[in-house]
Amino acid sequence: MSTLTFRPTRETGLSLIELVVFMVVLSAALAGVLRVFIQAGAHSADPLQRRQALAIAESLLEEIELMPYTWCDPDDANAAATVVSTAGCASLPEAMGPETGETRFASPQFDNVNDYNGYAMNGIVDITNTPVAALSGYSAAVTVAAAALGNSFYPLTAANNVVLKITVTVTSPDGNSLALDGYRSFHAPSPAL
Repeated sequence: MSTLTFRPTRETGLSLIELVVFMVVLSAALAGVLRVFIQAGAHSADPLQRRQALAIAESLLEEIELMPYTWCDPDDANAAATVVSTAGCASLPEAMGPETGETRFASPQFDNVNDYNGYAMNGIVDITNTPVAALSGYSAAVTVAAAALGNSFYPLTAANNVVLKITVTVTSPDGNSLALDGYRSFHAPSPAL
């Protein structure tokens, strides 16, 4: 006859000391991960400033591109006529930069794409010269220059003066600059083309 003997089995699991050590290690790891999240959150304003600078540049570039581009100043008597060069203007051929007295805000206002050449503002203002308070730390500058586009079949050289390259540069409060380029072409008939 065999007898059964009872042997206690050892239970497996965590002791109190092992559990405390696990909690200490887990706390240290969580503290490191939280530090990374906090640092990332502290620098999250930088992309916001870049997006705002891009929005300012796009807005100003669109405003400029919507302006007329003519051989004669729009105030010239022949501005609406089929003029193929500045020689066809009655008295006001268009020149790079604003005409005397023209501004973006008051009368007489900019009335041609190239009037914006050299335009700059520190602190962003709208078309009525009203400062946008939230954008007071930004600045913008515009350059307009003759550009070359096209290919060997249809060359548009800078000398043809039928394409303008518009560059809007916006500087954000943190000192980073963003430049946005656009092109505006002249659509009147021209024997040079």
